[in-house]
Amino acid sequence: VEAEELGGATTHSEISGVTDYKAEDDEEALDMVRSIVDHQGPVERFGYVRKESRETAYPSEELYGLYPSQGNEQYDMREILARIVDADSWTEYKEGYGRTVLTGYARIDGWNVGVVANQRAVVRNKTSHDSQGEIQVGGVIYSDAADKAARFILNCNQKEIPIIFFQDVTGFMVGKRAEHGGIIKDGAKMVNAVANSTVPKLTVVVGNSYGAGNYAMCGRAYDPRLVLAWPTAKIAVMGGTQASKVLKQIKVRQLEKQGKELSEEDEQELLSEIQERYKEQTTPYYAAARLWVDVLIDPVNTRDWLSRGLDVVDHNPKLERFNPGVIQT
Repeated sequence: VEAEELGGATTHSEISGVTDYKAEDDEEALDMVRSIVDHQGPVERFGYVRKESRETAYPSEELYGLYPSQGNEQYDMREILARIVDADSWTEYKEGYGRTVLTGYARIDGWNVGVVANQRAVVRNKTSHDSQGEIQVGGVIYSDAADKAARFILNCNQKEIPIIFFQDVTGFMVGKRAEHGGIIKDGAKMVNAVANSTVPKLTVVVGNSYGAGNYAMCGRAYDPRLVLAWPTAKIAVMGGTQASKVLKQIKVRQLEKQGKELSEEDEQELLSEIQERYKEQTTPYYAAARLWVDVLIDPVNTRDWLSRGLDVVDHNPKLERFNPGVIQT
């Protein structure tokens, strides 16, 4: 029995009646889908708020000159956002608190959205009125930033507003001071809010996306509706320098157990080999090939892609009830 005769298109569209439509090729099939959708009846809608679109405050082409050639250099994420969101639409939430994460309301092509973005500039977080504040490294999530982000995400779910995440994160802060400050508690609170969020989430990987920071900033594991990546994106468990040193140590220990000793030159050669391999595995092309991201985009087109994504999620018929459970404060 031939495959076509047993279960082909003609069999199931003309004989068994299993399928409803038969197309000669992809183009005809897409035309059929458009026609079917065009004739659907009324559906319940979110009714996400969309007002008349406004151009960005600055040309999007300027994005090329804003992101540093070296991914570990400082820059102000607000400058990136100003070339993506509608002019005069940015309303920042808790601007002076938890400054390594930016949160705020904005519009993208008229769509009302919440924004959670990593701030890569070095900032100071005031601990009292008369202090200059603690220096905080950009791209790192501190306790206060995690607390702020969690509160903001909860607010967006209460208001039923889609959330856009802009990732350039190396992870959560570590060390004695961070542990004493409750980074585990506050980090878990942020991850809880993201994981249980029911409003549509869209993610843009601008730069680094490492380890637990990837989860907290709505990486693939937490079901964003759309994941966009710039050519500058790097997605991995940890940064290349740290990871390659750890992998080298593991390899050296394995060889030592086998009775083999490496000279300094051999160890350096092994480290270089691991670094090169790890570098290849952190590229956005490697991530896209494994469906960790949906689309690699030109940064200039970020606004257009987000607008399309928001237009799509606007057709989702309903939201599940938001239930984050017990959040430790």
